[in-house]
Amino acid sequence: MGVGHHEADTRDLERAWLEEINRLGIGPQGYGGITTALAVHIETAPRHIASIPVAVNLQCHSARKGVRVL
Repeated sequence: MGVGHHEADTRDLERAWLEEINRLGIGPQGYGGITTALAVHIETAPRHIASIPVAVNLQCHSARKGVRVL
């Protein structure tokens, strides 16, 4: 799962977000459960305020759940 951020306040934010995400009860592939995310990592770098990148890594789109009635 990696190592937390080197700055204590950012590391605390990573832990807080992970707890909040897992409290949602979404679970693996949206089927419900206690573990929705395994880790949250925040990376920081100097940047101009107009170019703040954000990335979210989700599971492959082919694993989305679906319902079919036959």
